[in-house]
Amino acid sequence: MSSKHNQLSDDNAHSARRRFLGQVGVLAAGISLAPGVTLNGIAEAREADQPASDKVRWGLLVDATRCAEGCDACVRACADENGLSGHGRPETDAQWIRKVTLRDPKTKATQSLPVMCQHCAEPPCVDVCPTGASFKRADGIVLVDKHTCIGCRYCMMACPYKARSFVHETLTDQKPHTPRGKGTVESCTFCVHRIDAGGQPACVEACSKTATGAMIFGNLNDANSTLSKALADHPSSRIRADLGTDPGVRYRGL
Repeated sequence: MSSKHNQLSDDNAHSARRRFLGQVGVLAAGISLAPGVTLNGIAEAREADQPASDKVRWGLLVDATRCAEGCDACVRACADENGLSGHGRPETDAQWIRKVTLRDPKTKATQSLPVMCQHCAEPPCVDVCPTGASFKRADGIVLVDKHTCIGCRYCMMACPYKARSFVHETLTDQKPHTPRGKGTVESCTFCVHRIDAGGQPACVEACSKTATGAMIFGNLNDANSTLSKALADHPSSRIRADLGTDPGVRYRGL
């Protein structure tokens, strides 16, 4: 009887701590949401651990040799899907995926490629987060729980890929499937709402409709997936592989 009572006390204490962290996050960050938009979606997926499974590790292959320098289909698709618009000022729009140009100092040859959250197996952002707001799902997708994000921005400093950004202003016209909030940190989610529904990230879908089709998304843990077969056929590399973060995003042709 005493053991059961102690267990119930521990459970109640755990729940109280979670409620406290959630309240602290909201107060400290000054989160401001559009009417009707809640931050529950991502948090609930984490709580229920559904449909994430460690049998899957989602990954992405970008073929830099096929990525056209003037093409920004992936960037536009991401912005449209996730409501990443500014306040009538395009220069303030958030970019969860950005196009960068690499230039060889010797040959002067250039390559264009998209860079986003690399969804690392050992994510530095998760290691430094003081509240646990930055977390990795069982399927390898790295997310931010807006309930417990206090806007400290430690994760932004820790990310070697400059993949995270901070929401400085009150947001309007948000997408219900992509909750965002003033005073919180955000980054690419691999369009987790699409994946959980059996789809693909918006950037990959948009890229597949272009002439180049430079992106392949799939399960890194499945040797028979299109992604795994593509990785087996040709060499690929990870950005800053020396850091040991084991990114889920691979690049071919760098």
